[in-house]
Amino acid sequence: MNHRDLFPLHGLIVSCQALEHEPLHGGDTMAKMARAAVQSGAIGIRTNGVLDILLIKKEVNVPVIGLIKRDMPGSSVFITPTLDEVKAIVLAGADVVALDVTDREGRLDAVKSLITCAHELGAAVMADISTLEEGITAEALGVDFIGTTLSGYTPYSTQQEGPDFELLQKLCARVRVPVIAEGRIWTPEEAVKALACGAVNVVVGSAITRPQLITERYVRALRQWM
Repeated sequence: MNHRDLFPLHGLIVSCQALEHEPLHGGDTMAKMARAAVQSGAIGIRTNGVLDILLIKKEVNVPVIGLIKRDMPGSSVFITPTLDEVKAIVLAGADVVALDVTDREGRLDAVKSLITCAHELGAAVMADISTLEEGITAEALGVDFIGTTLSGYTPYSTQQEGPDFELLQKLCARVRVPVIAEGRIWTPEEAVKALACGAVNVVVGSAITRPQLITERYVRALRQWM
């Protein structure tokens, strides 16, 4: 099967992630989140870390996008930064490796080897980008999917509270690689708008799987009303 056919068109991919400082980190919590998401119609899961990839692959029968967030001294790049993470993600069973393909710290010079490694090990690659130019470069480097994941997370990309629909629309008009909308999508209406902009799939994480952030939004709204 062509890597780009992994996900049915216009489906929801749910990001099930909890970092070490978050309440739901550890155990099989993210695997249960993934099972609940798939039971409700999700066509894929995105998750962080070897253990959660392993547990989720045992729990659900949909493609898994895997990544490893790793803090590197002196670096702002933390999504699958090196070959070690790529190999660990694939060995854990992920179908797709997500990695940072932003134009920071001369990273683009090294990204090609990460993409090649993932492909040689049989996995697809999702490029997490923050600008149109990075998306065009990612396509040239041979990735299988491009995600708008990092818009707003690099200092030179658009800084806004909501989804970057402008980037999404421009990217879909310029590249042939399937574009996946990801980043600050909080409502079903925003997810539908992402598809209208040309995205083939939509990733939603915090609005579904991070209850502390969901609660925070309600509390903030109520306090503003008071």
